[in-house]
Amino acid sequence: MRDHNLAPRSLSVSLDFGISPDAPHRCITIPAMGQFLDSVPFSGIIRIRDMMYSVADPFRLDQGDVSFDAPDTVKSAMRRAIDENRTHYLQTTGVPRLLELLAEKMRRQNGTPIGSPDEVMVTTGGIHAIYIVCQALLEPGDEVILPDPAWPPAVSNVLAAQGAVVPCPLHEGLGWRYDLDEFESKITPRTRAIYVNSPHNPTGGVLTRTDVERIAEIVRERNLWLISDEAYEDVIYDGGEHVSPASLPGMYERTIPVYTFSKSHAMTGLRLGYVAAKDPKVRERMKKVLFLSASNVASVVQFGGIGALEGSQEFTGAFREELRARRDLFYDGIGRHAAGVLSGTPPRGAFYAFLKIDPSWEPDRLQPSVSWAMTEKLIQQGRIGCVPGVDFGSRGEGYVRFCFARERRELEGALASMGALFAPRVQPPLRPSPSSTSPA
Repeated sequence: MRDHNLAPRSLSVSLDFGISPDAPHRCITIPAMGQFLDSVPFSGIIRIRDMMYSVADPFRLDQGDVSFDAPDTVKSAMRRAIDENRTHYLQTTGVPRLLELLAEKMRRQNGTPIGSPDEVMVTTGGIHAIYIVCQALLEPGDEVILPDPAWPPAVSNVLAAQGAVVPCPLHEGLGWRYDLDEFESKITPRTRAIYVNSPHNPTGGVLTRTDVERIAEIVRERNLWLISDEAYEDVIYDGGEHVSPASLPGMYERTIPVYTFSKSHAMTGLRLGYVAAKDPKVRERMKKVLFLSASNVASVVQFGGIGALEGSQEFTGAFREELRARRDLFYDGIGRHAAGVLSGTPPRGAFYAFLKIDPSWEPDRLQPSVSWAMTEKLIQQGRIGCVPGVDFGSRGEGYVRFCFARERRELEGALASMGALFAPRVQPPLRPSPSSTSPA
């Protein structure tokens, strides 16, 4: 049985280099590894998933997954790849045709001046892309500024690379955006990189062009790296604009943009992401980590990505419009079924409702976290999946996150269940009775 209380150990290993009897022989000492991973947290979403499996007929508003199906062009391309026996090893960074399409997409849609498809590599989803970026960029102790609240795997990937997380608050009163003076004050001589995520998970906040330009100015002046997580680039409502930082003058050289097919093409389970880097040294490090952690992304999935990009992209607009309708349906329902308990402003991007728990709400039993208390009540008594806000950082305490990208009937069922759960607290607006109305 492994004793986790033991002090770090080292292992002496004898290595032979070459195959001839005269080959050099060296003994090297390898420091004990892995113990630092004990401090890297699992997201509470794992605990939520376990809880949801014990619930009969649940409303799965906990998972950040759309209910749409992947486009037919994806499925037909994958079927064709199987029929053609495209099941063997591939280039580590990706199928050349896919890399060409991705480079063109980033030039056209994101305005990023990709010089060559060699600057692009495909990954096993966006989370894998962030992993290889952190491993390539960070030395032990390097600081990375992240939003608070933040997507938990972003925090964990910094810690897994032995970096130091520096949280910077997002403010609800600013539409879940930064106070940029406060943001700049977080930079120290140890700061190596800034991680931004817009549109934002879990709040749905969207950085404005002015925000992005100011952050870019800070990055250039302080000689920092910018990791730009743009997973929800296609999910912006009400005429909003998504600005890719790498499109700004002088920024691609110091920005590593991260993307995924999961949200834009409903391919969450297929695990296909991509990333670009102009700096050859950083790119070579990323390629090493990619090889060591995946060898290559699944061949059939990559051909599905080709099908996604070669086909029509009109569905993204239809997806976005339906998500907007579901957003409005959900927030209208919150106002009717959970008023006085949960509240919030409809987000400008992504597909999450990050709702504030009314301070007067009292849990059934005392708990250190009101977010967890509300989450457990909704799951256990209402069959409604959600994620406690505190799982996204200290600024998320007192909030819960719901995904409104589910089918409308599932959203309506969850809202009705909330209504039953919170009925004693939810007061409908008073209407004057005829007897109390005096004539004009």
